[in-house]
Amino acid sequence: MARSHLTLAALATNAVPELDVAHARNHSLGGGGSFDSALLVTRDEKELIIRVPTSQAAETEQSADLVALRALTTGNRSRLPFDVPVFVGQAPFEGTRAVVYERVPGASYDADALTGHVGVSGSIGRAIAAIHGLPTAFIGDAGLVQQSAMDCRTATIDLIDRAANTGKLPAALLRRWELATDDDALWQFTPTVIHGSLSAESFLISDDAVCGVLGWSNLCVGDPARDINWLLAARGDAAETAIATYTATRQGNDPLITQRAMLYAELELARWLLHGVDTHDEAIVEDAVSMLDGLVDNVHSHTMNSLSPDTGPILSVTDVESMLADTPRTPDTGSARRNDFENDDYGTSDFAETGSFARVTSFDGTGFEGQDEAPADSSEGATDDAATDDQARTRSSSE
Repeated sequence: MARSHLTLAALATNAVPELDVAHARNHSLGGGGSFDSALLVTRDEKELIIRVPTSQAAETEQSADLVALRALTTGNRSRLPFDVPVFVGQAPFEGTRAVVYERVPGASYDADALTGHVGVSGSIGRAIAAIHGLPTAFIGDAGLVQQSAMDCRTATIDLIDRAANTGKLPAALLRRWELATDDDALWQFTPTVIHGSLSAESFLISDDAVCGVLGWSNLCVGDPARDINWLLAARGDAAETAIATYTATRQGNDPLITQRAMLYAELELARWLLHGVDTHDEAIVEDAVSMLDGLVDNVHSHTMNSLSPDTGPILSVTDVESMLADTPRTPDTGSARRNDFENDDYGTSDFAETGSFARVTSFDGTGFEGQDEAPADSSEGATDDAATDDQARTRSSSE
């Protein structure tokens, strides 16, 4: 059962000393999200978000997100043309912890809406390029993952091998993907700082431009193609504008980035298959096999957008869009996945539509007149212990 906004508001007062909450409202998905969340408005009209994870996976994600946000220092944030959530405080609660952030204003949209607007698409391209332009040194200093181009190639090979070992991967796809991983030219790129789990839900929009980016739990140094992979699933005509703007901003120093992004997009079907096998869910396995067979059919009927000279016919961008639009998002199984910060905290139904994009016009909160449960007691030194725990978990993950 989801925790009420009054309980979370009371908990926030333990997490943030001298916090004076004037209004609070529920900001979760009716108990269906990974976090119980509430939007708080203080007496001085600051807006905060408090989140409590509802599962071990969500708690791990939250811990990794905090490490990443601490790594994004003021200097690093000044290089980005958008806002990043700011950590405000935390408090232990029922075996986990509640974390309070400053709310990043803006509205969220699905991929089709984002890439259906040329101005927004260009802003997305520039936002991704800014992330990839960050200096890489701070990633190592924070104990976050640093992958070389060879590491990325090896991880891709391992994924393909795992899918092949299920005995359900079509031979045509196995051959094509193996040819792509064998192509040395495809893997000649310079790793950059990457967000690691970008999706449409990661972006907040205001005045037809990216004003915030959420969900930094997979921040690392890795293949920049991973951050544009999601654009291939967007049906909007301006999706190519986002990629073109990105390429122009980065000055085209990675000519085969789109081909690797298409490879990663196709491998989402392999991830879906592995998820079904790992969870012993035959319905998912059958769904994945059906989509893989459909991918084979498309490969044999199209002759454009090859991954490398040796892969032969491959899906066009339009075909990838159509295929991925029907592919469910794979839950976290050790790989990058969609972030749930936006999903729990900034539902688009909470905002009013004005013009081409929604705007936040007012806060319709309820008066904070009490609480339905006693506030949790905070423990002295919890913040320092939690920070240490964050670092340990992240280093453990990277190992």
